Amino acid sequence: MENKKLYKIIISIGLLSFLFISSAVLYNYYKTFYSENTNFSDESVFIYIKSGTGLKSLRNEISPYIKDTSTFFKAAYKTKFIMNIKAGKYELKKGFSNKEIINSLRFKNIPIKITFNNMERIENLASRVSKFIEADSLSLMNSFNNEVFLENNNLNTESVFSIFLPNTYEFYWNTSADEFRNKMLNQFNLYWNLSRKEKAKSLNLSPVEVSVLASIVQRETPKVDERPTISGVYYNRLKKRMKLQADPTVVYTIKEKKGFNKKIRRVLYKDLKIKSPYNTYINKGLPPGPIYMPDFSSIESVLNLESHDYLFFVADVKRPGYHMFAKTNRQHNKNKRQYTSWLRKNNIRR
Repeated sequence: MENKKLYKIIISIGLLSFLFISSAVLYNYYKTFYSENTNFSDESVFIYIKSGTGLKSLRNEISPYIKDTSTFFKAAYKTKFIMNIKAGKYELKKGFSNKEIINSLRFKNIPIKITFNNMERIENLASRVSKFIEADSLSLMNSFNNEVFLENNNLNTESVFSIFLPNTYEFYWNTSADEFRNKMLNQFNLYWNLSRKEKAKSLNLSPVEVSVLASIVQRETPKVDERPTISGVYYNRLKKRMKLQADPTVVYTIKEKKGFNKKIRRVLYKDLKIKSPYNTYINKGLPPGPIYMPDFSSIESVLNLESHDYLFFVADVKRPGYHMFAKTNRQHNKNKRQYTSWLRKNNIRR
């Protein structure tokens, strides 16, 4: 009888021990994977994991946002996440468990949108883009100017600026410099479909040359409806092998010399003699690269330029932003007098 009681006691103790151990295991499992483990007051935070991040770097990046690092890394080891840390931008929401944090870091790299336009130089583009992706401005510039890339695509360090079409694009934060450059080239090639290439060919221009001319046209006027007319003037001058004599290219050469932050209100006669491959007053043909990032309306204004006999134009002071056009130098000089008179009247020097 006593043996039977002892047996029951042993069974009870065993069951209690099992239940205790099971409860401890289940609690530990729950705490490791499902218990809330965030440590911030906002509804969510974003973390950026760099390429090549290891255990130490991950700990430094994520520690400020979680309560218990030991359970997080325990879960990370058990799920083997620690063996495959992926670079990117990730969102952690308030109240996330370790499992939810790991799932976010493993599967939910957040795409970002980058918009760029109105860039005067490729350096400006690199600086802006580097604020949105992992690649810094130096690595972007090195990628843009990579000799093999330029040679394979019939570009040079000046003309490469033309492949970057202003728009809004989607990337991942961990996009490399080469990945960004290659996507921009793909977008450029997609834009230059057969129809546009045929139009450019009919003008005896390459896609890059169209962009270079479009950059000048855009700097000449903010008026989109006038751009085809101005494109036609420059095209007529190119056909006649006349110098373009485009003031925006002179402004560009002044800025090359004195700094691109300098504001130029007026081009002086002495400026026309500045030696630079971009100065179309001393060089025939197009500059070696765009003097600005032309938008689509400017590019289309070249491809669909207005057919006329104008060879000259000057600002029309009665219609700000617009111009007066002339077929002869005599008529142009007459038009020009109203502009120079206005400059003197308003004391506009530089």
